[in-house]
This record gives sequence, structure tokens and C-alpha cells, in this order.
Amino acid sequence: MGSVGDARDNARAESFFATLECELLDRRRFASQAQARMAVFTFIKGFYNPLRRHSALGYRSPIRYEKEMLADPSPAS
Repeated sequence: MGSVGDARDNARAESFFATLECELLDRRRFASQAQARMAVFTFIKGFYNPLRRHSALGYRSPIRYEKEMLADPSPAS
């Protein structure tokens, strides 16, 4: 957690919500709030967390990164 006024904390949240809006919410209409909640949950748990490539992981998905770390746990130089 950053200090007060640290822009990095907000930037991560803004980046996530921009991705959510662009890749999910702008492409669909929902019949109910429950349907929208389920779509957001599915997006986060089914795509964003496990499959989406992350710049902090060398543009690899978390699943691929973890598999590579299990195969070769020595730190990269």
C-alpha cells in the first residue's frame, strides 16, 4: 500500500476498471443486476486473474508464469 497521495495505487485500480469496462461492459447489455454481477465475477475469476497477460509477469498469464516457475524455480538474471 502506498502513502497518501501515491498515484500508483489509484493507477492500478483505474487500469483494472478500464479493462473491465472496455472488454466486458461496453460489449453487452444486462437484463438484471444479478446477471451483470455474474458476468463481472466470471470475467474476473475466469479470464482477468488466471488468463490475461500481465506486464508485471513479462506479458505472461499468471497460469503460464506459475508453470514456468515450477519448472525452473531459480530466479531469472
